[in-house]
Amino acid sequence: MFSEISGVLPDILGDFTPGAVYSDRERWKAVPQAVRDVAVRDAEAVLAGAWPLVKASDYREYTATGNRSRFEELYFTRRRMLNDLVLGELVEGSGRFLPGIVDGIFLIAEESGWQLPAHNAYARGGPRLPLPDSSQPVVDLFAAETSALLATIVALLGDALDGISPEIAARVKREIEARILTPYLSRHFWWMGSGNERMNNWTAWITQNILLTTFSLKSDHPTRRAVIERALGSLDAFLKDYAEDGACEEGVVYYRHAALCLHGALTVLDSVAPGLFDGIWRHQKIRNMAEYIAHMHVAGRHYFNFADSSAVVEPCSAREYLFGKAVGSEMLAAFAAADRADAESPHLPGEWNLWYRVLELLTGPAIPKTEPNAACSRDIFYPGIGLFVARDGLFSLAVKGGNNGEGHNHNDVGSVTLYKNGRPFLIDVGVETYTAKTFSPRRYEIWTMQSAYHNLPTFSGVMQSAGEASGARDVEIEFAEARARISLEISGAYPEEAQLRSYRRTVSLQRGRHVEIVDTHDGDLPAVLSLMTCLAPVITENRIDLADLGSIFVDGAATIEIDEIEVNDMRLRSAWPEKLYRLRLLFAGKCLRLRIN
Repeated sequence: MFSEISGVLPDILGDFTPGAVYSDRERWKAVPQAVRDVAVRDAEAVLAGAWPLVKASDYREYTATGNRSRFEELYFTRRRMLNDLVLGELVEGSGRFLPGIVDGIFLIAEESGWQLPAHNAYARGGPRLPLPDSSQPVVDLFAAETSALLATIVALLGDALDGISPEIAARVKREIEARILTPYLSRHFWWMGSGNERMNNWTAWITQNILLTTFSLKSDHPTRRAVIERALGSLDAFLKDYAEDGACEEGVVYYRHAALCLHGALTVLDSVAPGLFDGIWRHQKIRNMAEYIAHMHVAGRHYFNFADSSAVVEPCSAREYLFGKAVGSEMLAAFAAADRADAESPHLPGEWNLWYRVLELLTGPAIPKTEPNAACSRDIFYPGIGLFVARDGLFSLAVKGGNNGEGHNHNDVGSVTLYKNGRPFLIDVGVETYTAKTFSPRRYEIWTMQSAYHNLPTFSGVMQSAGEASGARDVEIEFAEARARISLEISGAYPEEAQLRSYRRTVSLQRGRHVEIVDTHDGDLPAVLSLMTCLAPVITENRIDLADLGSIFVDGAATIEIDEIEVNDMRLRSAWPEKLYRLRLLFAGKCLRLRIN
């Protein structure tokens, strides 16, 4: 799709300006005063504080202990502080934040490596080196993010920075050339794509930021052409691993680093080669990818989650709205407009990408506050990942088929997620704070990755296996006026030790009434069904009550037990209370039937 355009690129590729330049005071004064006041206050807070000190021992902590969060807090705090100063200067225009901006630029320019310790390797899955080698830079997600940040600053504030010293912009360009553009053009990183090798969010995310960097700076034409040709190949490598339905197998959180970064890359490409990419914007697959986030929405900040996604997601920004407009989806545009209207802060204070924040300030105020289109609340099935979603006025139901070899995989084939009145009923816990273990061969020792902590059965403790071969079979789908139904065979997701010949799960939304889960198994070991919830359950005979939300009526269970799970992890606590609960239902025979009211 993209590579075909390489042969018809124009002789001259244009510039890209990631927002309004500093001297365009009219645009910056048009930002609503209340938003400008917040941006200035944040910048003043940075001036009153101190820049984090980042030591070599902080970098080495990842390979020493597996902890990645402490270094990343220092690393990202620096970049958010610089972001805040730049936004404060852009909206105020007085020059008082410029010295701090120069300090931030030089602190980042003098870092030994821009890649995270967790990504400091020269091969996919290769050993992580304890310290960065400045003579052989690694272009990872955040090296590319850092270059995009600095390039955006030079593009928007270049004249003001030159007034202090031309060496500021010159230093930025030298660092970007050495750390990003030269390695990008001279060596192969796995995320660029190679044959049938599977790509993930890295490909679109990094490619967007390489394009943003290259075309925001006054790079020479040979560099621009070389970058764009390599980028087009990578974007095709990224797209090949998406089905035509556009579903993001990595989950809704990674939509914003995958499909939404594809939108960012296309935005840059469209600017530097106008009209050449019109056909891609109109392609149905791209539109399906764009609309995915709206179909995953449940209510408020709650989304259907699987893989390494959280159930609670930040509101949409201007980017989702602009994506909807670009692909001609009024449904997505309306959804994003309504969703971002609920954002607590209008300038994305937690974001480290300066371009996104500039977009929010400049285009956000013009986005109408509309009601979301009802089309985003419809039933849908994504065959590419086996994801079934059904709704009525009471319940929102998702069932995950697919296989256990997907990106950011959890062993969750056949798991059910259910909301009632927009509140979590049966949950997917999500993922804890990332550590070295998360992306190691020991990943499935982590409880949140295991099928026993999803809404799935175990057999004398035997859980599902990882890998593409562990998947659902014989999937049947029905969407009708009275009910929506999925039936699937999930025994193939379990290893031989489960001694399982068949496990058929049928989940039905009887519209306006209740949800039914019917599990029938044929095996030699005792079957125990786990059900995960964030509400304290109360068990009476053949009935489980979940506070004021509803009840599960059980037919076919010999015993029902409750495990309390303390939630101490900060990432999980952003979505859940301090305790979660696992119900364990022992099959009395070969069939277990649940009716959820």
